[in-house]
Amino acid sequence: MKVLAVYHNKGGVGKTTTVINLAAALSKKNKRVLVIDLDSQANTTFATGLVKFQDEIHDNLKDNYIYQVIASRNDYSISEVARKSEFTNPPFYVIPSHIDLMEHEQELIQQPQALTRLLKKLDEVRKQYDVVLIDTPPSLNLYARIALITADYLLIPSDLRPFANEGLRNVRRFVNDVNEFRDSIKKDPIEILGVIASKVGTSPKFVEYTLPKMIETVEKHYGFPVLNSKIFERRETSKAIERLAEVGDLLIPDPISILDYEPNSPAAEEFKDLAKEVMQLARI
Repeated sequence: MKVLAVYHNKGGVGKTTTVINLAAALSKKNKRVLVIDLDSQANTTFATGLVKFQDEIHDNLKDNYIYQVIASRNDYSISEVARKSEFTNPPFYVIPSHIDLMEHEQELIQQPQALTRLLKKLDEVRKQYDVVLIDTPPSLNLYARIALITADYLLIPSDLRPFANEGLRNVRRFVNDVNEFRDSIKKDPIEILGVIASKVGTSPKFVEYTLPKMIETVEKHYGFPVLNSKIFERRETSKAIERLAEVGDLLIPDPISILDYEPNSPAAEEFKDLAKEVMQLARI
C-alpha cells in the first residue's frame, strides 16, 4: 500500500479535482483505492457524492468521519468509517470530512498522539488497499501536518502562477519540519513526487510559449521537479463534478469522474496520463 498526500498551502490550485479524478484513474487501472478527506471544507466528500442529505437533521456524516478516526485510539477503524463512492466505476472508498472538523483542531492539538493515529490505523488495512490518496487543507495546520506525517509520497498541484510559486517556499519549510518529526518516530522522509501543473490554460500560445517558462521557473528557482503530465482547465471536468440528479422534488448531487462522464475526452486522457506517471514514480 502506498500513501500519497496531495498538498499545497495555496488554495484554488485544483487540488480536489486532482485527487478525485486521479483516484478514478487509478481505480480503472484495477488498483484498490482509498481517498481520505482531511480538509474541513469537505470538498472531496461533496465531490465524491457522499453528501446526500439536505439539512443537519439528516446529516449522516457528522458522527462518523475523519475526526473520529484521529480522535479515538481504539474505535473508528478505517474499515468502519470508509464509505463506498459511486463517483467512478469501479468504485473506490472514501473517509469523509465534515465542516465541523475545524472546530476540533485545538482539542486534537492537546493530544500529541493524534499526530500518528491515522498512520497507525492505516497500517491495519495495508492488505486492503493498493493506494491511499489524502486530500489536505490549503494551510499549515494540524490536519496538513497529519497528512504529511502519514504519507509516503507528496504530490503538489499548482497552477504555476506567482502566488502559488511563492507558496512553494512554505511547502518546502513545512516538509522539512514534518521530516524532523518523522525522523523522531523512525519514519523515512516523505518522498516528493513533484509538482503537477493543474488548472492550466489551454490557449495555444500560452501552452507553447508561457507554460514552458513557468515550468522552468518552478524547477530552477523553487527546486521542485515538475511532472510531465499536465491537467488543463476544462469545462467538462467541472460539469462532471457538478452533475445533479432528481430524487422526487429534490435535486441531489450526483457527481461522476471525467473518466466516466467523457471517457475519450482530452481531460480524461490527462488523468489517465497522470495515473500512469504517479504509478511509475511511486512504484505502485
